[in-house]
Order: sequence, then C-alpha cells, then structure tokens
Amino acid sequence: MTVTEATGVAAPRPRGGLVQSVGDSLVVARRNLIRMTRIPEVVLFGLIQPIMFVVLFSYVFGGSLEVGGSTSADVYRNFLMAGIFAQTVTFATAGAGAGIADDMHKGLIDRFRSLPMARGAVLTGRTLADLVQTALTVVVLAIVAVLVGWRIHEGVPKALGAFGLLLLLGYAFSWIGALIGLSVRTPEAATSGGLIWLFPVTFVSNAFVDTSKMTPWLRHVAEWNPFSATVQASRVLFGNPGVSRSDAWPMQHPVWASLLWSILIIVVFRTLAVRKYRSATA
Repeated sequence: MTVTEATGVAAPRPRGGLVQSVGDSLVVARRNLIRMTRIPEVVLFGLIQPIMFVVLFSYVFGGSLEVGGSTSADVYRNFLMAGIFAQTVTFATAGAGAGIADDMHKGLIDRFRSLPMARGAVLTGRTLADLVQTALTVVVLAIVAVLVGWRIHEGVPKALGAFGLLLLLGYAFSWIGALIGLSVRTPEAATSGGLIWLFPVTFVSNAFVDTSKMTPWLRHVAEWNPFSATVQASRVLFGNPGVSRSDAWPMQHPVWASLLWSILIIVVFRTLAVRKYRSATA
C-alpha cells in the first residue's frame, strides 16, 4: 500500500499486467467450476462416454486386432488405453467450445468485456476450468482401465509424466475449441464444429491401430499428427505395447514432439482466440 500526500489515505498498489491476468483468470476459472458443480449431469455424462469407449473397444476389438505380433485381448487393452486417454482429453474440446458459444449467445461475454479485467482472462479461466474437469475424467477413466486389465510398467513418476502430457494436449486443443465457440452463433453449431475436425485427428493416428498397417501416405500423415505424438509418448512412459517403429521424428522422440506440438498449438490458437474475443459480438 502507498499513502497519498494529499489525504494520507492508503491507496492500493497498481497491479502489473501479468499479475492482473493471472488473478482475473483464476476468478473466472472458479466461477466456471462452481457452475459445473451446480450442473452435475454435465460432469456425469462426460464420465460415461469415455468409460463406454474403454469397455466397447476392449471387448469388441480385443483379440481381433494384432499388436506387436500378438492378437491377445490383454495386449490390445494395454495398447488401447493411451489412445483412449488421448481421445478423452481432446473430445472435451467440443464441450469447451459449446460453453463459450453459450456464454456468447446469452451476452455474458459482452458483460465480461465491459469490466476492467485482462482481455484473455475470460478464455483462460474457462480453459483452466475445463482442464480441471478433464483431469477428473482421466482419473476415473484410469480406475476403469485398471479394472479391465490395463497396467503401467515404467513406474509412477513416468506414468504421471504421461498424464501430464495428455492433459497438456487437452488444454492445447481446448484453445481450438475456444476459437470455434467464439466464431459460431449457437452452442449447437459449436458442438458440431468441435467434433467434425476431431474425428479425423483422433482416428488417423496410432490411437487404435498400428500405423504400420496403413497405406504409406496415410501412415505419414498419422505419424506427424500431434495427437499421435502424445499417444506414442504415453505408451513409452506407461511401458505399454504397440510403440510405433518409424523413421518419423515425432515417433522417435515422442515426448519432445508432444511438448512442442502442444506448446505451439497453445501459442497460436490462444493468440487467435483472444483476438477473436476482442472483436466478437453476441
């Protein structure tokens, strides 16, 4: 605090741009987390979908697909889980975009924009709240995965590193969802737009099948897919089977590739989303 010479009254010390941005972002994140607790069915449905994927893929495809020369159902379940984890954190993007579009539709974004707060705080707070919800989903999903036979083989520290990379990818993709949510007129459009691009990203990858089974051009696309890098890194850190053997740099250095891809996506799409936020109207 500082004291003015004229009045002798303590005046608040002005906050720097970074301090204000962090504080405002946390306030918005708290608001969104409180809102999520008041609508528990959203969280519940978000948990049910990935659990269904685990059960269906494990028991429908388990034993029918070859992984590392084996058609064992247990081998495929361990191969599958890195892909399911990655799919879960990225599919949360559609919900993030729909939430922002809903706030736009109701005029809430305009109210925030009229307040003396950091420009990117509204979007950063929203994406942080979505990250917390995604982390909760991943914890529940990991418990279900253990129940169906999934195991880690490289120790807890590396497993936590894998989950960290997965959540970082989910956070990066949530900025793409934020940009979509700001660019459409309705939450329904945001949901559709958020899913359309996610299907090719998640399925043209090493998530559910070995890329060596793909045609050469499709394999090249899959191996340079940011999603594939995170899946590969997770399998390496979990010690799960099915690690892709490839000359592509992201497959040879998946941890670094995953980090670089996620950071690049955050930088690019956060910049675009904040710029769109400044000019968007309900």
